[in-house]
Amino acid sequence: MASIEGNSHIRGWVERIKTGNCNRDKDCPIASVIFLPKLYEKYNYQLIWTNPDSVRQLINAIKDSYYDGLTPEDYHLFLIQQLQKTVTRSDPAKQAELDLILTDSLVRLGYHLLFGKVDPESLDSSWNMSRKLELDPILMISSAAIDKGKITGLIDSFRPQAGLYQGLKQALANYLKILAKGGWPQIPAGEKLKSGMTSPRVIIIRQRLVATTDMPAINMESTLYDDDVETGIKKFQLRHGIEVDGIVGKVTLAAMNVPVQVRINQLRVNLDRARWILHDLPKDFVMVDIAGFNVQYIRNGRVIWKTRAMVGTTYRKTPVFRDQIRYIEFNPTWTIPPTILRKDTLPKIKRDPESLRKENMVVLNQQGSSIDPATIDWSQYPGKVFPYLILQQPGPKNALGRVKFMFPNKHNVYLHDTPNKSGFNSAERTFSSGCIRIEDPLYFAELLLSDKPGWDRVKINAAVESRKTTRINLTKPLTVMLLYWTAEVDNEYRVVFNQDIYNRDSAVLAGLNDNFKFRSSKIIK
Repeated sequence: MASIEGNSHIRGWVERIKTGNCNRDKDCPIASVIFLPKLYEKYNYQLIWTNPDSVRQLINAIKDSYYDGLTPEDYHLFLIQQLQKTVTRSDPAKQAELDLILTDSLVRLGYHLLFGKVDPESLDSSWNMSRKLELDPILMISSAAIDKGKITGLIDSFRPQAGLYQGLKQALANYLKILAKGGWPQIPAGEKLKSGMTSPRVIIIRQRLVATTDMPAINMESTLYDDDVETGIKKFQLRHGIEVDGIVGKVTLAAMNVPVQVRINQLRVNLDRARWILHDLPKDFVMVDIAGFNVQYIRNGRVIWKTRAMVGTTYRKTPVFRDQIRYIEFNPTWTIPPTILRKDTLPKIKRDPESLRKENMVVLNQQGSSIDPATIDWSQYPGKVFPYLILQQPGPKNALGRVKFMFPNKHNVYLHDTPNKSGFNSAERTFSSGCIRIEDPLYFAELLLSDKPGWDRVKINAAVESRKTTRINLTKPLTVMLLYWTAEVDNEYRVVFNQDIYNRDSAVLAGLNDNFKFRSSKIIK
């Protein structure tokens, strides 16, 4: 009799959810309007969570979501605990409610681990890395895990399997331990400190460096800024994108005094970014880390090359998107993009018409024919619409340098060389108009052309020296992802914090701290 009543209660809930009445009721805790009804139809509206191990594992997973940077209350933790105290075999309505809440919590947690809590499309209208899932396979593996008490493994499979995610998750656990111990000490302001100096502040610096394992806990009462302290400061500076000089100046001091909670928030934000894009990665791809000012080439899941990069200024931000590198061009020409033409090039020519010749530029009409610049009244521009194109010819002064890596896209952004190499020596490298300037681009070209017979470094150098524009198609397109990491993990498993150069973290953090909601775009095919 109880089973029949239980079935009717579950059926009633499911019908309410399917008609949308539950979704409109603020007191209804159920968010899943597709997966949950389908799952209960599969079970013929019977109770699903009859295996105690599955219930226990789910509750533990909900609690552990804190270490993914998520909020356990998003997954009904308190409600489940309250219902467990009151539900009895003689109360089929409460049994049904608990069962549905458990299912909804699994859906919510799985959704966040598979897609992230924050909707990247709501933050960036040009986002193009969305994914969708097939419903039937997810129903099958979920029901099997619930029946067999394998919820822990199921939820682990929802997390990104990439090393970066695991590294960030471990870093979060470490920083949460630091928080539980009271955080790290604040270092008072004062003169610059460097090797050989003595100061009472050095004792606090030692404590600060030990807290984040940048130096071992030795000579903790010493006021001498010795080699151990200097080495620790250099490690700290390297991990925080600061000029590595071993000196505690204003920038280093400010970074050391950032509270641990702020670093925890930074890790949480980047864990969610990882959930957006680190599922189902191709085995070969190029990753641009905009905030980290670097480019990596991953082949067969392993980083085989990494180089420094310059990215867009704060008013010409490098966009986040995914595409495919299709060809390489040696000795490229550069057709000046509209924004740069209007804001930079035309005002410069107006001031000095000779700048065209100095920069090896030519004027073309829309059909590509050359125009004599002397016939143009430059005083009209940039006020009026410029009816021509300006093209910079190949050569050492070309803004793209001697090679570019093309993945045609609506942003007109790509990877390229640069004639201005000095910028690579800066810790913060926001110098471009949106494209990514890379160090040692000819070696990158050699790597990408390694499967093209004859295209070794000797031939590449000869192509460059010819000053002729030469296009080489890749054997197959190579995925490139332009991403934004303000926290990551290096090859020695140390957490690295990058400056939030475009002020993008706060919106993600606000979304993480907001209430649960599904994103507006569909995630199920």
